[in-house]
Amino acid sequence: MAITEVGIYAHLTPGDVEALGRELDAIRRDIEDQRGTRDATYIRRTITFQRALDAASRLTIALSRGKTGWLLGTAGLAVAKSIENMELGHNIGHGQWDWMNDPEIHSATWEWDMAGLSAQWRYSHNFRHHVYTNVLGMDDDIGFGVMRMTRDQPWRPRLLLQPLQNLFLAATFEWGIALHDLYSERDRAATPAGKAAQTKLFATKIGRQVGKDYLLFPLMSGRRWRRTLAANATANIARNLWAYLVIFCGHFPDGAEKFTPAALEEESKAEWYLRQMLGTANFDAGPTLAFLSGNLCYQIEHHLFPDLPSNRYAQIARRVRALCEKYDLPYTSGPLLRQYLLTLRTIHKLALPDTFLTATSDDAPETASERKFHNDPPRAAADIDGPTGRRGLVSALRAAGESPRLHLKAGRSPVASQQISRVGARRLSPRRRMKKDA
Repeated sequence: MAITEVGIYAHLTPGDVEALGRELDAIRRDIEDQRGTRDATYIRRTITFQRALDAASRLTIALSRGKTGWLLGTAGLAVAKSIENMELGHNIGHGQWDWMNDPEIHSATWEWDMAGLSAQWRYSHNFRHHVYTNVLGMDDDIGFGVMRMTRDQPWRPRLLLQPLQNLFLAATFEWGIALHDLYSERDRAATPAGKAAQTKLFATKIGRQVGKDYLLFPLMSGRRWRRTLAANATANIARNLWAYLVIFCGHFPDGAEKFTPAALEEESKAEWYLRQMLGTANFDAGPTLAFLSGNLCYQIEHHLFPDLPSNRYAQIARRVRALCEKYDLPYTSGPLLRQYLLTLRTIHKLALPDTFLTATSDDAPETASERKFHNDPPRAAADIDGPTGRRGLVSALRAAGESPRLHLKAGRSPVASQQISRVGARRLSPRRRMKKDA
């Protein structure tokens, strides 16, 4: 069972959760007050750089005669497509630059260089994914409808092929996302005519995208059309692999938790913040890697503030880390390779039926709930306070390492212990009762 009581799982009192929310609100206000010329200059320079790199790479492919020129041009084109996809298309589509009131750099007008339609992506991603992050049955991005990424998703025989599906999805990621967004938009359409209209818009975008990369540019190359066609296909696959890697490492490593729909009952803004912090993961990156990932190495910060400028995420991350330490919460991050290997382990492990898995759906590296803390006896305050005097999830998980049976088993503070005992007695307590009892 995924997490139902977010505050209880985090070992924070309702007062702590609301205090955390106020401090995150303060970060938002500070960044909004600081936005200005520096940020506008950043995004305009990024657009100029991306377009120049795209043009230079295509010229290199078309004019060079040897393999070295083709490789350099193709690599440059893949980088240009990655920047356009993540630092531009993704972040502009989130409305991060709408405050500039520039009709070109606006979420309502920007159309990205991807198979999917930006308007369809905005509903699927900005609403269904970001509002309901990692909520089972509501966030379609948990496995994108084809992968099993938590034990709370039922196993089916077809999932035995999940490792191969994963490879196919990685290579064709833009097409998988495009279809995912189309189905989400069609589900929202109220009438058959509305569904047909969305399909027509999707087909039109596909025609433009395929025509540009696989007809127009190869034809412009004349007798060397095969060279250009191969370069475009290779650059698209490389961009797909990179986008897949960044997205999966931000959502599926160990520590990126999942939630039941009951977690949304009377969810406050502060509880929404906490759910975002618990449901996402970062990977370590310097300035260059951060730029190439669209600053989505800061996935925690992005989910907290999806509409704040991406060039501010490194600045925001320092303050979010400090808050995690203050409230004794985990700040899930690690080297990119490590985060992906953890994700890959989950993909391969969950391809198997549950009878082959040893941990439970309440206490596994990729799936957890507040139930795993239910049977632990309370500890003395001196044993359970975190480094700042506040007993939170980090202390609970650290105590888990003392158990030879479950590496995530832990004690709790008296307040959390009382709350969790009520969860065990009633199985899943409604949030309004938790607030009343607090």
